[in-house]
Amino acid sequence: MLTRVRHLPILVVAYALICAAASPAAAQTSLAELQKLLHEKGAFEETDFAALQRGETVVRLAPVGDKREVAVSGLVTLRANANEFLRSYRDGLTRKSNGAVIEIGTFGTQPALADLESLTLEANDIEDLKECVVGDCELKLSTAMIQRFAREINWQAPDYAQQASQLFKTMLLEYVKDYRSRGDAALIEYHDKQNEVRLADEHQALTRASGYLSEVSRAEMQPFEELLIWSKIKFGLKPVIAINHVTIYKRDRELGPQILAVSKQIYANHYFNSSLGLTGFVTVAGPTSYLVYENRSRADGLEGPFGKLKRGIVQKKALEGLKGILDNSKLTLEAPMMARQSATAPANVSDGWGRRLFGGIRPLLWFLIISALIALLALRTYEGRARSGVKQLKPEQR
Repeated sequence: MLTRVRHLPILVVAYALICAAASPAAAQTSLAELQKLLHEKGAFEETDFAALQRGETVVRLAPVGDKREVAVSGLVTLRANANEFLRSYRDGLTRKSNGAVIEIGTFGTQPALADLESLTLEANDIEDLKECVVGDCELKLSTAMIQRFAREINWQAPDYAQQASQLFKTMLLEYVKDYRSRGDAALIEYHDKQNEVRLADEHQALTRASGYLSEVSRAEMQPFEELLIWSKIKFGLKPVIAINHVTIYKRDRELGPQILAVSKQIYANHYFNSSLGLTGFVTVAGPTSYLVYENRSRADGLEGPFGKLKRGIVQKKALEGLKGILDNSKLTLEAPMMARQSATAPANVSDGWGRRLFGGIRPLLWFLIISALIALLALRTYEGRARSGVKQLKPEQR
């Protein structure tokens, strides 16, 4: 029940790329078809393809139809094979490999509380829950969740923090079980603000915005692997606890395996209403492949006063962050080939080069949980500075 392909039209463009790349025609034809699809469906231009041929990374903003939304896409060429990419991607999804990742884990086929054993709720979040009411809560929760915190926790008891943490994990587990059973029909309805936000509607809006649904049939696409991953990430003023549903599609073709990975955020306790990411590994010819990435996220705080200024800051940081992610991914994935090709390199270069260069960062982990978060960091920093500035003003200046 987890995989609902009709709810993932963002996959279609990458599916089209795979079909083009797998063409039995000459390599030049496949590359031409690939670039045509990227131009028509992904809005990449001839100048972008020229930059790719020079070995550059291409990132750009994607069109959006809602002021709460930020969308970025990127391309980079790789000299790596699909199996190397898939190993790196899987490894990055499930390991705590960077200081920004506070906690991380996966849900089993039969989700249990033991899957969340290492998850902790921040002390400040627990204190905020004391005052949490429907329509006014510092954590993103549903109406039923908010009511349960008010009804089931004895906030006067010495162990109220333990009670709140246990209830939070219990409700996350119940939510994940329901999602495994009913799919998108179980997606949460946030009621932390006055206006309720239905996550199912948010995801449908994100997928419609991609505009790819009517272009290519995906009847042949079958999931190769699925994961439900929870994580707690250092971010801005408040760490974010998020749950992502990751679906990996693999297709064997004459030119080599083609990989698609879709990451759909089904819960976040701060900042995000929804987030949808696509990573496509497309083999074209020889040792060269394309890594294609798109992320669309909807977040709090991008409307209202100074909305245009905030969006500008967020978009700039999102593009910078995505470029860094793709650059690092290229270097890490190409490191083994570079080591093999270097006759004078020490024998252990391929084992440690990428790890030493990036301090242990697994770049593809950032595809899943950081690419969208990095944009909001700028927003929260800006708002924090604005509040500090207001406090420092003299009364006559206000």
